[in-house]
Amino acid sequence: MHPFPTKYLKQHYPVLGTEIEEAATRLSTQQYSDTSFANQDKVLKAFGRHKVSADDLWGSTGYGYNDLGREKLEAVFCTVFDTERALVRPNIVSGTHAIWLALSANVKPGQKVLSVTGEPYPTMKSVLAADGPGSFKEIGIEFDAVDLTETGDFDYNKIQDWIDADTAVIYVQKSRGYSLRAPLSCGAIDEFTNWLNGCTYRPVVLVDNCYGEFVEILEPSQCGADIIAGSLIKNPGGGLAETGGYIAGRADLVANAEQKLLAPGLTDMGATGTMLRSIFQGFFLAPHWVGQALTVARYGAIMGELLSYEVYPQWKASRHDIVQTLVLNDRNLMSRFCSTIQSRSPIDSFVTPTEGLIPGYNSPVLMAAGSFIQGASLELSADGPACPPYIVYVQGSLGIEHGLLALTEAFAALKQ
Repeated sequence: MHPFPTKYLKQHYPVLGTEIEEAATRLSTQQYSDTSFANQDKVLKAFGRHKVSADDLWGSTGYGYNDLGREKLEAVFCTVFDTERALVRPNIVSGTHAIWLALSANVKPGQKVLSVTGEPYPTMKSVLAADGPGSFKEIGIEFDAVDLTETGDFDYNKIQDWIDADTAVIYVQKSRGYSLRAPLSCGAIDEFTNWLNGCTYRPVVLVDNCYGEFVEILEPSQCGADIIAGSLIKNPGGGLAETGGYIAGRADLVANAEQKLLAPGLTDMGATGTMLRSIFQGFFLAPHWVGQALTVARYGAIMGELLSYEVYPQWKASRHDIVQTLVLNDRNLMSRFCSTIQSRSPIDSFVTPTEGLIPGYNSPVLMAAGSFIQGASLELSADGPACPPYIVYVQGSLGIEHGLLALTEAFAALKQ
């Protein structure tokens, strides 16, 4: 663990002197994370097992035939996530796209998708539950949702009532989304899939793994999930992948998604251009950067708590995604916090975030994200719906130094 920069931060932010000292004391109890080491070891061994070489980093053009680097990249993902097959492509444009591919490739008209973590976040809802061209509803796929219990657990009784022979896929959102519910642990997912194995009907379990990769030692694919999906501009891209997404899991399910992305018979195609180097290197660095982001999140929780704001999770709580929430209960404070984060970002630091309407959201959203990769959430960002109770969702940071500097200034702005 880096020595905490108490002297430097107190010198530059004297208004938070007491809070900085307390944060230093609390974080000093946090040793090097076994999780980060275990995940780094897992990734390193996967690179060695598949003999990734300098030649594998060049990529391909045109049709993408004989792209050995692409094949090895997908093999590395398979090994790390402990799955039979993986699809890792730059032309999967987002996490939502990856999840839609995995779902739509494995559900037929007349069948059902059941979310057991409540309504999905708005971008997924436009695919799963809304009317419109290309939506599930238009092609005859039914979507239902069962909320988690008040304690954040799976509602087993209600789930059992909803599952029938037509339920093809159960959808699990691991992260919290724009809500205060706790993210799901891999242990909870393991318990759920074990229970499901004893039910009369056993649908495919798909886990939206966005924001959760490398936060725990195990991944959902090692805890009973049949297929997982996510984005390369989040955790697994390590801050370097310029775009892309992944799907990993049971061989037949991933193969279906591959054909959906491309076309039947064309699954050996797909040029990677010049992106393989950044995706390989980002995946290698991801366990480290996720560990750094979690330390920054704990610091944010400590400072928020010391300034008497509600924070979720608490600073010492176990972590299952990289998101830290801060309940500000004031529009001006939310604007001040996000503006300060933006001003302490490497890109577009001169820009002032303003509220804007985003498709699928009922309220304007305020976003601070001065990132090198557009929309990257392993880089430091802060955002949330600009409506009561004015919750800011903070995630990421490519390095403890940037995260501590930006958050300290943002909290100083709240205190002044």
